[in-house]
Amino acid sequence: MQQSAVPELAHTHTRPIHWLATATAVAGVVAFSSVLQPGAATAAQAAGPETKHAAAAAVTPPDPARIDFPLECGPVKAVVVKKATGDLDGDGSPETVAVVHCDSPMGTPPDGVYVLTHAKETAAPRVVATLVDPKDSITVSDIAVRDGAVEAELLGYSSTDVPRCCPDVKKSAKWQWQNGSFVRSTPAGAHSV
Repeated sequence: MQQSAVPELAHTHTRPIHWLATATAVAGVVAFSSVLQPGAATAAQAAGPETKHAAAAAVTPPDPARIDFPLECGPVKAVVVKKATGDLDGDGSPETVAVVHCDSPMGTPPDGVYVLTHAKETAAPRVVATLVDPKDSITVSDIAVRDGAVEAELLGYSSTDVPRCCPDVKKSAKWQWQNGSFVRSTPAGAHSV
C-alpha cells in the first residue's frame, strides 16, 4: 500500500459545523456591506445642448394623417402611400417626408412628396416644402431619410407617348437642407433605365 505524498487535509471532510461557519461568514459580509452602502445619487446634469437635443428628440414626428395636402383630387381623397422621418434641418426635432397621391381607382396617379414639420405656435403639422410636384407625373418607388437627407427612387416617363401605367425612366434623387431650402442632387451611382 502506497501513502500519498500529501497528507489528508482536515477541511476536505465537510461537517455540519463547516457549513454553519460558511453561512455565518456570508451573512456577516452581507450585513456589513449593507451598512457601508453609498449615499443616494444626487448628481444632476446641467441643462446644456445635449440635454436640449435629447428632449427635442423625444418629440414625435408630424403625423401626415392630420394634414390636408395641397393636392386637388376631385371626388377622391389624397392618400399617404409612403413616409419617412428624421431630422432634416439639424434642429433636433424630426420632420416627416410624405409621399401622397390621389386615391384613383384606375391608372398610376402621380405622387407628390412633401416635407412636414410642427408649426411652432400650435404644434400642428404643416407642409414646409414640396420636393416632387404631382404635376411632374412622377411615381416614387422608395423613400428614406438618411444622415439628414431625403433619398428617393423616382419613376417617370421618357415622353408623352409612353402609357401612364408603365414608367420607363428610373432616377435617384437626394435632397439636403442647405441655407434655408432643400437642394436636389443626384446620388453617386444613380442611373436611368
